[in-house]
Amino acid sequence: MSVTDQDWREEAQRVEQVVEVIHKRIHDLTEQVSDVTTDIVSIRKHFWDDVTVNFEDAIEAVETYASIKQQAEVLSERERAHRHAVKQLKTLRRLEQNPYFGRIDFREEGERQAEPVYLGIASLLDEKDEAFLIYDWRAPISSLYYDYTPGPASYDTPAGRVDGEITCKRQYKIRDGRLLHLFDTGVTIGDELLQEVLGKQADTQMKSIVATIQKDQNRIIRNEKSRLVVVSGAAGSGKTSAAMQRIAYLLYRYRKTLQAEQVVLFSPNALFNSYVSTVLPELGEENMQQTTFQEYAEHRLGSLFDLEHPLEQMEYVLRAMEEPGYETRLEAIRWKSSAAFMHVIDQYVERLKQSGLIFRDIAFQDRKLIDARQIHEFFYSLDTSLPIPNRMVLVARWLLTELKKRERSERRKPWVDDELELLDKEEFAKAYQQLRRKNQFHEESFDDFDRERDLLAAKLVKRAFKPLRLMIRELGFIDTQAIYRQLFSQPEQIESLLPEGEPSGNWPAICEQTLLRLEQNQLSYEDTPSFLYLQERLEGFQTNNLVRHVFIDEAQDYSPFQFALIQRLFPRAKMTVLGDWNQAIYAHAFDQDSFEAVASLYEPAETETFLLTKSYRSTRPIVEFTRQLIPGGERIEPFNRDGLKPSVTRVQDEAARKDWICSRVHTLQENGHQTIAIITKTAAEAKAAYEQLHDSLALRLIGSGTITFESGILVIPSYLAKGVEFDAVILYDASRESYGHERERKLFYTACTRAMHELHLLYSGEVSPFLADVSPDACEWIGS
Repeated sequence: MSVTDQDWREEAQRVEQVVEVIHKRIHDLTEQVSDVTTDIVSIRKHFWDDVTVNFEDAIEAVETYASIKQQAEVLSERERAHRHAVKQLKTLRRLEQNPYFGRIDFREEGERQAEPVYLGIASLLDEKDEAFLIYDWRAPISSLYYDYTPGPASYDTPAGRVDGEITCKRQYKIRDGRLLHLFDTGVTIGDELLQEVLGKQADTQMKSIVATIQKDQNRIIRNEKSRLVVVSGAAGSGKTSAAMQRIAYLLYRYRKTLQAEQVVLFSPNALFNSYVSTVLPELGEENMQQTTFQEYAEHRLGSLFDLEHPLEQMEYVLRAMEEPGYETRLEAIRWKSSAAFMHVIDQYVERLKQSGLIFRDIAFQDRKLIDARQIHEFFYSLDTSLPIPNRMVLVARWLLTELKKRERSERRKPWVDDELELLDKEEFAKAYQQLRRKNQFHEESFDDFDRERDLLAAKLVKRAFKPLRLMIRELGFIDTQAIYRQLFSQPEQIESLLPEGEPSGNWPAICEQTLLRLEQNQLSYEDTPSFLYLQERLEGFQTNNLVRHVFIDEAQDYSPFQFALIQRLFPRAKMTVLGDWNQAIYAHAFDQDSFEAVASLYEPAETETFLLTKSYRSTRPIVEFTRQLIPGGERIEPFNRDGLKPSVTRVQDEAARKDWICSRVHTLQENGHQTIAIITKTAAEAKAAYEQLHDSLALRLIGSGTITFESGILVIPSYLAKGVEFDAVILYDASRESYGHERERKLFYTACTRAMHELHLLYSGEVSPFLADVSPDACEWIGS
């Protein structure tokens, strides 16, 4: 159905009327915020003027407490009102610019007339607070816009399903409160609107996609039943965008019971955290908690080991091919991240129930108070049917009792007398007063210092033993490091613990390499999850019961250990995992299906899997090129957005490479591209490229410590570019020498799929074999 001039006039008039309502609300709310602010300042300034303070007796003290409490409650209520009003004001100012983006006319079954429903980022009632001028995109009725074309339709509400018919579906472009464009559409979301959104320049931070959510994305966003939601999607398919809108939806849907701090997002790195940090505030919601698995590991193990960062492991895998022990390390990475090795740890723990645990002495001032052998004997004297963590609790109680006995005998040690001599008069005066209050000290016994000395000695020893008590309560008497080393001291033991039918690895070499690092107090990245898992199996899993939703982005890079740890860390949370098998760039994920590992933790009935095959990020020519780089790429469907074909250019030497890059960057900037990424394979190569180019171009070097994403010309390692996008990408070196091993194919693909509008590959010598299967007409070959 075409839009008539009359339609346009009526819609433009409605936009003006709605904006006028918003202006009035902003004016009224601004005055309200000002008044409340004045009240808060006044209450704080005169807080004690309105409080009666009297502690002469118990009754007066109670009245004083009640007076203070009442005044504090008044202040707290005004502060809450201020926060709520400020939040409303921010939402209204966003609506003022773009009040709504879509409309459906829906006729409920049994009704004669269709009702128009306008969708925006937040709801807005008319001036009488009776009718909705705008519906929040997350409202139940709004799902019709995303899920249906004109015709029969239905939506779910808390009261049940509502059936009916969509008679009109319309989309709008409104900017600065003015209607610029509108059109009726017969598809879920019109390609015209998507073309416009996707054709824009890349931003330094991810934007909300509420106006262009697709039907398959909407199913992900509104899923409320599944304990596990798995989203497997091609590069640029909108996985992360859907996840952020899902968080916003959940916070809206369960706004009375769910707070932003009860949602945790595990992301790949700090740069990615910065990139997605504005999506929820843009939708009027507070940001969820953001972290990385490495941050969690540092929190748990940072005091025990020098932990290897995942990016350090990545650099080793990409650069150390010629170093001795390289192949052994690769094999170790794959083994230690596998479900088979998780089985090994589980079986090892079963054996430890009967024997083999290693404990630490409880020592004080280089003296053993309680020998490790005594702890060992006590532990294995307990009922073996009890789980190890339960027995550890009993051991801790026993140790605290034993420590109390040692405390008493310690009071007569010479070091206590030495410490007593260093005490000042104030300490003795306090002890004297304490004894007098207990009627154990009086005028006639003033020269008798025995009791005074005993009291001070007891305090000194108790204070000195405080770290020991804390260590025992935290189960520090378990020598998990030695227990983990013990596993690798006998390669044949590991082989005996492997699942039946599992092929044997080069365990003698792996064990030797592992022990060498452990003896230097280093924990490699591949050992970190398995060590944490063993520690939890021995001490009991630490849990957070407040978190209700956990999101894991780039989940293809997670191992079975990591999924198991996160699931047990947040036992009451639902989990949403997102990833792309074709972007599994870490060594342990070359031939492992991470989604299979996480799915095994939940019942099939609790799990729903979504497959996103349509790629929206890049132009059609770029997607048609990149999908030929990977097996099965033909299943990836490009969105119909035109652009230039990728180019593959051969350069003679480094000087020619520099000249080509400088010339191309200037052309890209002239064409309006604001974020241009020069993507290298490794951090070392990124640093070298930066040194070569920075005197000719205004560059920014991105490293593992970079925490903010800014527009401009960036030099960035391939693995740090994952998860973000750029207007144009220049692949610094696409030669066989740089990308020649099959295990680097996914890294190569990941780097190429970062480009939105233009993709250019440079190489010298021989081009990467990954381009061998690319059809000649999929790109422009220059100088080959």
